[in-house]
Amino acid sequence: MRSLNRLKWLHAFEAAARHGSFTGAAEELGVTPAAVGQLVRSLESWVGHPLLNRTRTGKERLTLVDEAQDALQDITQGLDKLETGLNKLRGRRARSVVVVTASQVLVMNWLMDRLNRFSESHENIDLRLNVTERLMDVSHGEADIGIRCGQGDWQGVNKTWLINEEAVLVCSPRLVPSEKIACGKWLATQKLIHDDTPHPGADFPSWEDVLNTVNAPEAQESGLHINSTSAVILSALSGRGVAIVRHALVKQLLETGQLVQLHPEHRWPLKWSYYVVTPQQNVMRHEVKVFHDWLVNDVIAENL
Repeated sequence: MRSLNRLKWLHAFEAAARHGSFTGAAEELGVTPAAVGQLVRSLESWVGHPLLNRTRTGKERLTLVDEAQDALQDITQGLDKLETGLNKLRGRRARSVVVVTASQVLVMNWLMDRLNRFSESHENIDLRLNVTERLMDVSHGEADIGIRCGQGDWQGVNKTWLINEEAVLVCSPRLVPSEKIACGKWLATQKLIHDDTPHPGADFPSWEDVLNTVNAPEAQESGLHINSTSAVILSALSGRGVAIVRHALVKQLLETGQLVQLHPEHRWPLKWSYYVVTPQQNVMRHEVKVFHDWLVNDVIAENL
């Protein structure tokens, strides 16, 4: 009799071994590192010996024991075959469906209008959107195509560069008199909205960096800390304060006048860019390639 618990154990073990950490596996699986660790320990208890060596330092804190080296390849192939079987169940009816994944903030502020325009001109292709804050495992078939923002160092995927990203200062037009848009003294008196969302490797500017760049005096102590980029943008829209945000996420809001850019002469280039990613092992189906090429051309045309 098959045990679904064992399948969960294997899934967690394979991801942890591939990433070299419970944290990397957790981001992929959408659970906590503690949950991944518990699943791996359950598998180790069942087999009767450790499968991973744990260390406290280094980029890869988990390494396979010798006995697990050969088994890992079989487990990975088995999980891939399960995914292939699931895709076969979708069969011919799925050939006109494209599953797209992106984070919530990217969907709300950058992608949704594009999806609507694509659907209007490609009625025979059904787009299905999977919104997630984690980096979905596109390489293992959870989605046909993903839009990601980062350094582009993801494994197991093909990637196509779209645009670079930069940070800008924004606030509601109700908050700032037009003559104060480039005034450092005015900026220092405002409530500063802090985006506490992690931006690993992006070189995202701090408020101290920004205030120094615009020659503003020391800012007031109070500020608003938010751990969601979407909520940071909404807070700026509602006039709660001034925010440092990624330009692509507020470009449309700036163009429509719902937000204004402060100190437009200053911008802070990030080490993140936007990419379209697809599974490395699979040849793109026709409808996936149609969407991929349309999105790339749409972004290029917008930024000419």
